[in-house]
Amino acid sequence: MTWPNPARSVALNRLDLRSPLVLDTRELGRRPGASEVVSRSVPAPADLGIEVIRVPAGSDVELRLLLESVVEGVLVSGDLDVAAVGECARCLEPLERELRMDLQELYAYPGHGDEDTRTVVDDGLIDLEPALRDAVVLALPLAPLCRPDCPGLCSVCGMQLADDPDHTHEQVDARWAALAALQENDRTTDGRTIGDRTSTTENEEN
Repeated sequence: MTWPNPARSVALNRLDLRSPLVLDTRELGRRPGASEVVSRSVPAPADLGIEVIRVPAGSDVELRLLLESVVEGVLVSGDLDVAAVGECARCLEPLERELRMDLQELYAYPGHGDEDTRTVVDDGLIDLEPALRDAVVLALPLAPLCRPDCPGLCSVCGMQLADDPDHTHEQVDARWAALAALQENDRTTDGRTIGDRTSTTENEEN
């Protein structure tokens, strides 16, 4: 009686050749030096990006890859293009970026590599999505800008400074703010200005 290989069963359940990010390496035949070119457009998986900028799910990811058979497994190298959307870190306006990034990953045969190395499953399929996520996320800017010299927002009122480069606010020295408040309070004591009290006093004397 032949018992099923649990690792193979899990891998087959997890990988589906119909998925655009699952690649078939069986044509390489474990012959070191054999290679295959893969060029395709695939839909971006969900949640590809970071909080301020991301690649929309389902948008096109253009792949240009070379699959090479080596002793340890299959080396995947090449580049990819994505269109990212997000918001400017300074002015919060929407932005779009066309990005190209390199991708290189070794997929080791069972028994080769270490626990951090991605593996080729027993039937020759490899899952490109984890490597794709790593490449894209590492290439995305942590603080994207709509333009390099974006002036951002006014810290007082939140106005777009790009709309009015001369926009300013009168700044009161905090050291004089308390004195100004006392003077204002003195002018409005009992609901009357100093001038009102002076006029009243003169009328009473007359």
